[in-house]
Amino acid sequence: MANILAIDDEASILEIIKIGVEKDGHLVTVIDDPKKLLEKNLHFYDLILLDVMMPKKDGYHVLQEIRKMTDNPIIFLTALATETSITYGLGLGADDYLTKPFRITELRARINAHLRRENREHHITLNIGAFRFDLAQKVLYFHDQLVILTKGEYEICEYLGQNKQCIYSREQIYEAVFGYDAGGDSQSIATHIKNIRQKFANPDDCPIKTKWGVGYLWQ
Repeated sequence: MANILAIDDEASILEIIKIGVEKDGHLVTVIDDPKKLLEKNLHFYDLILLDVMMPKKDGYHVLQEIRKMTDNPIIFLTALATETSITYGLGLGADDYLTKPFRITELRARINAHLRRENREHHITLNIGAFRFDLAQKVLYFHDQLVILTKGEYEICEYLGQNKQCIYSREQIYEAVFGYDAGGDSQSIATHIKNIRQKFANPDDCPIKTKWGVGYLWQ
């Protein structure tokens, strides 16, 4: 069982989420006004669902506030399906997104995939040249300097690092990292990798390379 927080200004959406997600044995807390976040201890929650289009304060601003208090997975629920809006949300620290209207079965699958990723066992460290993965803390170091990554970005790095020199398509990476069929979400992998590269002062230091028309590899 996991504790999940859902933030959306539409009561009907929150009701659907609560009823559907609690079928998997999770406890769902719903909030219809982002201002109520001040009353919540965000560390209590294992995963957060966050609507983008809210009248009083949009999800982008809420995400920036949340990321200061927790590093748990955050899934955007958005009616804005443009590449720009998705890229912006992932760049702010969201781990995934689901476009509205969505099927509750798909939401449940994504939630459970992220939770499995959080709970799976790791070895202690993985060293690849100048890179060191702390697999217990799920952080990456480059020349002993911490690389600030979101959970999704870290998991992509770890997966490719553990399978270095192997080329994987965006769909393969998405399925391996998040645990379910990538479907139409391969775009998010490209965005995550773009964000990873931007975390390095010299983009050439990023070990994730693109094989155009094929996929990505840790080189």
